[in-house]
Amino acid sequence: MEKKGAILILSGPSGCGKSTLLKNVYKQIGDYHFSISTTTREPREGEVDGVDYYFVSREEFEEDIKKGHFLEWAEVHGNYYGTSLKPIISAVNEGKLVIFDIDVQGHTIVRKKLDNIVTSVFITTPSLMDLENRLKSRNTDSDEVIEKRLTNAKTEIKYFRKYDYFIINDDLEEASKSLVAIANIARVKAKLFNDEEIIAKWLAK
Repeated sequence: MEKKGAILILSGPSGCGKSTLLKNVYKQIGDYHFSISTTTREPREGEVDGVDYYFVSREEFEEDIKKGHFLEWAEVHGNYYGTSLKPIISAVNEGKLVIFDIDVQGHTIVRKKLDNIVTSVFITTPSLMDLENRLKSRNTDSDEVIEKRLTNAKTEIKYFRKYDYFIINDDLEEASKSLVAIANIARVKAKLFNDEEIIAKWLAK
């Protein structure tokens, strides 16, 4: 059966395992496009344009704001960050699954603008304590950063019912199976298909 271009949004607290789950999903779902942000900040060491971010000048970014080319954007610490519509629309038109890893506010914005082609999943750990243990065992963040992530997580969990699906990542294999199934379902949702075209084909002798 034909699969349509669609958007899959993943949200959940930092440390819940979204990146690891996505690596497993990428191996199994075929055509996908991971949505990356556009920014005016300078690339950090090791960052690659078109992989980590799309790096553009302030003038280019402001021109795209005027033209309405951003799904959402914000100015943070003197630099612009945003999600450009151009690569998203292009990937959807090519029949790809566009994957977003964004927070609950980003989910709300994308839903408002592109609801018909969106499927969303909230992913979390079994408990706040489990999340704290994972963040500490990563050994990549200061205590202050971990505390901030935990505070954000307490707010984010309150929004899980606004999502289409909910995954507790306590078993990586099971959680991966669930996410792969959702990714495949996202591209055959009835809303993605042209009703008149489908009905005409079905009725044709």
